[in-house]
Amino acid sequence: MALKSQSDGQNKAISLEMQTKDCSSDKKGNGNSSDFNPNKKWLFPFMLVTSLFFFWGFVHNLDPILIPHLRKAFSLTDLESSLIDSSVFIAYFAMALPAGYVTRKYGYKFGILIGLILFGIGSILFVPAANSLQYIYFLGALFVIACGLTFLETAANPYVTVLGPPETATKRLNFAQSFNGLAAFIAPTVVGPMILSGKNLTESEMANMSTAALESYLASEAASVKMPYLILGLIIFVVAVVFYFTNMPDVKDENSEGAEGSSFGAALKSMKLRWGIVAQFFYIGAQVCVGSFFIKMATTTAGLEEGTAAKYLGFYGLAFMLGRFAGTFLMQYIQPRKLLILYTIINIILTVLAITGTGMMVVYTLIAIAFFMSIMFPTIFSMGIDGLGNNTKIGSSLIVMSIVGGALLPPVLGVISDATGSIQMGYSVPLACFAVILLFAFNGHKANKA
Repeated sequence: MALKSQSDGQNKAISLEMQTKDCSSDKKGNGNSSDFNPNKKWLFPFMLVTSLFFFWGFVHNLDPILIPHLRKAFSLTDLESSLIDSSVFIAYFAMALPAGYVTRKYGYKFGILIGLILFGIGSILFVPAANSLQYIYFLGALFVIACGLTFLETAANPYVTVLGPPETATKRLNFAQSFNGLAAFIAPTVVGPMILSGKNLTESEMANMSTAALESYLASEAASVKMPYLILGLIIFVVAVVFYFTNMPDVKDENSEGAEGSSFGAALKSMKLRWGIVAQFFYIGAQVCVGSFFIKMATTTAGLEEGTAAKYLGFYGLAFMLGRFAGTFLMQYIQPRKLLILYTIINIILTVLAITGTGMMVVYTLIAIAFFMSIMFPTIFSMGIDGLGNNTKIGSSLIVMSIVGGALLPPVLGVISDATGSIQMGYSVPLACFAVILLFAFNGHKANKA
């Protein structure tokens, strides 16, 4: 269903041609990207790729559970616990260009398979990390997982945008990202209780424990992550096998073979892409800051128990999911850029309330922020790569690199929180991020410069 209102220049979006020689024989192996017929044989691969949004959303939304859990197990400061996010999102910066190169050279399917293998290996590495009782090994396992997620996101995001009419690319990507929101609800509500023990010992209590009792306590805390991540790793390997035996549409850039002007320099001539890189950097920083320290905010400002706070984190994820579906629906009637402006202004107001509020109002405000953040990533992404043509994969890699904002900005929040003794003051970081996103929404739609 076509959007009734398009973002400026949306009708000039990704001009790519579907070449389904691997999975269509009745039409000489060729299809058209504008013919989004559900009866096509590539519908199942489309659904399979969409499932990836759920899996990487699932593991990302376990990080807000890991942060308070490992903070407790290893007696970490807010700054030290923020390194969990840094180890994840620094991988996006390090691996985005290699992932983009592999995707361009060998295709979407190969990039997805590499991503799934790394994802599965990193998940299983949680078992030896827990056995070692060393914080650095957890960070290493998370880094490997994130390397896999980089391949998945570099391939899956642009892949979804080209599987259908270019004028509905933003809507289609928002729909796929909605399953990311579903994972944001399931991860903390289902897996959270498996990881969080509810045992909160003070520093004095731990100091009075015998060495054997303390080692037993720390071992039990660390061991609680082994089973959830082991199961996740095995599931990911099964998904990789399904992908391997599935014929995937061979989606190529129009005139990609021998095309001139396909380079990083040519891609960066796009004002939309440059704005998209900056905006995505600050959006991911805001999302990670708000979500990762949700439990700390809930226990500090509202006095909630850790387990209860985790349940509210599930509602946070549910709000994110509902926001994605609602945003996808509203984009039939409102230009994506205008909706982004509206949602960003609302989030600026809500973040101010989260900083100045008290009690459960802060918790409900954070949940509302999740709802209005929901459309930002896919909308910024599709606006950023709009009009890139055969530079789309390069642009996708550069925007994925900007996810490093999730590695660099949470430690800033941690420094502010540790220095002021107030986690709420740390939320001035996402407030500043939303201000930058608002600038992008007003300026990032401008036509590309030659």
